Amino acid sequence: MIAVTQLNGKQYWINPHQIEAIECNPDVTLVMLSGKRVVVREKPDEVIDRIIEYRRRIGAFKNEE
Repeated sequence: MIAVTQLNGKQYWINPHQIEAIECNPDVTLVMLSGKRVVVREKPDEVIDRIIEYRRRIGAFKNEE
């Protein structure tokens, strides 16, 4: 799980494997596989960095090389 911050300042944890897309319109919106949309304070690069760090932590990159 990765931590993101909702616009109201509340921290929220999501499963990065469920993120289908990241949109900027102008707020950053995570579009989940379920169709749910989560608007967050983080910039897209921050979310991507957190996903990469999470995948490194669980060893996911070893399977992708």
